[in-house]
Amino acid sequence: MNIQSVKIKPSFPVPFERAGVIVPGLPILPQGVERHPIPGGGSRALKISKGDEITIQDREGLQPVEVVFFASDGTSDASMIGAKGGHDPKGLKATLLHDTSGAKVMQTLELSGFNLGNADGTLIFASDSHAGDYESFFASCDGLLIVCAIGRAMEPYEQCPSTEVALYIRRANPGYPKNILLPPDPLADPLRDLNIQPGEAKPYVVKAGQFIQVLDVQGRECSDFQAFSLRALDKGIEREIDPTTTRSLMGALYPVPGIMSKFFSVDQEPLVEVIQDTVGRHDTFGLACTARYYEDLGYPGHINCSDNMNRELSRYNIQPRGGWPAVNFFFNTILDETNAIGMDEPYSRPGDYILLRALTDIVCISTACPCDIDPANGWNPTDIQVRVYDQKEYFKRSIGWRKTPGADLEETKKTGFHDCFARHTRDFVEYAGYWLPNQMTNHGAIAEYWAAREKAVVMDLSPLRKYEVTGPDAEELMQLCVTRNIKKLAIGSIVYTAMCYDHGGMIDDGTVYRLGETNFRWIGGNDQSGLWLRKQAKEHNLNVWVRCSTDQHCNIAIQGPLSRDILKQVIWAPPQQSTVEELPWFRLTIGRIGDFHGPSVVVSRTGYSGELGYEVFCHPKDAEQVFDAIWAAGEPLGMIPLGLSALDMLRIEAGLIFAGSEFDDQTDPMEAGISFTVPLKSKSDNFIGRSALEQRKAHPQKKLIGLDLEGGVIPVPGDCIHVGKAQIGIITSAMKSPILGKVIALARVDVMHSELGTELEIGQLDGDQKRLRAKVVSFPHFDPQKERVKGNY
Repeated sequence: MNIQSVKIKPSFPVPFERAGVIVPGLPILPQGVERHPIPGGGSRALKISKGDEITIQDREGLQPVEVVFFASDGTSDASMIGAKGGHDPKGLKATLLHDTSGAKVMQTLELSGFNLGNADGTLIFASDSHAGDYESFFASCDGLLIVCAIGRAMEPYEQCPSTEVALYIRRANPGYPKNILLPPDPLADPLRDLNIQPGEAKPYVVKAGQFIQVLDVQGRECSDFQAFSLRALDKGIEREIDPTTTRSLMGALYPVPGIMSKFFSVDQEPLVEVIQDTVGRHDTFGLACTARYYEDLGYPGHINCSDNMNRELSRYNIQPRGGWPAVNFFFNTILDETNAIGMDEPYSRPGDYILLRALTDIVCISTACPCDIDPANGWNPTDIQVRVYDQKEYFKRSIGWRKTPGADLEETKKTGFHDCFARHTRDFVEYAGYWLPNQMTNHGAIAEYWAAREKAVVMDLSPLRKYEVTGPDAEELMQLCVTRNIKKLAIGSIVYTAMCYDHGGMIDDGTVYRLGETNFRWIGGNDQSGLWLRKQAKEHNLNVWVRCSTDQHCNIAIQGPLSRDILKQVIWAPPQQSTVEELPWFRLTIGRIGDFHGPSVVVSRTGYSGELGYEVFCHPKDAEQVFDAIWAAGEPLGMIPLGLSALDMLRIEAGLIFAGSEFDDQTDPMEAGISFTVPLKSKSDNFIGRSALEQRKAHPQKKLIGLDLEGGVIPVPGDCIHVGKAQIGIITSAMKSPILGKVIALARVDVMHSELGTELEIGQLDGDQKRLRAKVVSFPHFDPQKERVKGNY
């Protein structure tokens, strides 16, 4: 029987809502429905049972998908899931050989004895699919389903990124109780796999080098954790994680993946380090819950974690305590303006976890908190899973992040250039979902800064979000969504612009690259801008596709007076393209490294330093070759790598704004100091936010200004600005300028106090007990005529 794909409306996730409370961080699916995201260029294999409904959704559009189904006897026939077969799954075969997710699929095929060479493939979304399109199928027998979002390495001048698809399985027989979530698959084969029910505590021994995963199965559940040095216990000495020592040595409320990642004992011995954290919000201030806590609230006899820990730790001759100091994973501690410690529901979602590595042999204990009388566990205590993995396993360091509250978890990634910069530093910090260098080991921020001002630097800007905007209505969409006049943007040109909400507040700032009549590339600071473009395309029924290409384009910036001299030795351009020497400001050229046969690159004369500079875009597979060629030309001229610390100094001097500092969704472009991006007179077309911006421009309230400060104290972003007692603004960014030899700042103040020469005071401590004298000056503080970035020096 050949049942064709059934076009029904499947059940997609919706945010949890009860009594007017919406929790998008807890997306819910109907009973028996599973969701499995498949990254662009990736694959997934799942066991299927007779009667299961299979739905595949193209998240961004134009993403071809290959599907293969094997019955239990190894035969492959697309009609067994009601699909049209006869397609050779070449893309799937290539993916399984080269993609990291393909290894698990290949292992599944080998264990099952299935031959991919005999696969009867199905191709869906072959052309013209739009964001959200889906196909559904039904399984007429048991078997193995393989789904692949096929794709290839995209050249930097192309606009065909492979993007994510979502696979939904509605099980005919779910096999587990309603509203109960099962723990996700282990990260590797576990040595121990413990389930801890609410009101339980379980001890376990972990050897040096082994990994500990503490996992919140249902979401919104706290888990107290303690670890004792086994060597000290053997001597009759209790040496466990001491939160106060840890905070003091790490300089943070709790360790995070990266350099500052260790938990210490009171003897300052490191016991465990954090490898992965998908939540990033925990507690190291309070005790594990105690009998006294419940008694004082009128619940005598309530089960509590401290008593549970005392009972279980007694077998190791550890003395009982009235309340155990512990690392309370997932607990949401809040410190208010009166220094009172409060709590709210945890941030953790189902399957969130923290992964630790033991630095010595330790005795550990973990709990599932039983508290059901306050928001500590979302009023509903659930279970915790603890898994221990062998030291031979490899887990990369990562911090979990999501594009939106309801989006899938993504791990912190390495950029294509990560290993190139890792030759020069170990100081990497998480930035927008990627690891970026902070300072170079043998240089430091000041040396990197001066190299940018006097010679040249190379920096990694790969986390910038790139979205390909293509289709007949691409220009109309961009004209609608950004403040600049895109109709005037020539092919090969770039424009810096703002993107606003209807009320005039900024979503993002970024650049628009025009690659063709109907081909644009948006490069911004966050994914919200790209998602906003896709949302508007759908709501305005425009024939256009908006697809994320961030992971297809990594980019380095070569900035400084010698940047042109360096790149002209490296970049080859065909006759129809501009050479590096010919390239004007805010123009792009398409070329190659070295010669006609070198890796493909897009070079733009843009940057974020206030200096003459360029950005070079390439595919991650070519990143090392591109970096090495530029490094070979630049190092003899004094070029060095530059990290985020020095970059922040450069951009403040140059008056370049940064999201979360100079602007947010309550700040309009005029208040952010980029009024030139809102040409209300020359752009007659309507665009999102125009009406609000016209009113805001006619009745300004705030203005971004420059400040010179007396003395050497550098204010902190968020410090209040006063005229007498009244607060009239805040500091957005500040630094001590090496080249100007003084403290400078950017600030947003009331327009009544924004005139040049106005004397202001910056409040510290409580705003009144300490004041810094400042004067309003023009900005940019350095090179106000932008002669350096234009190359006129």
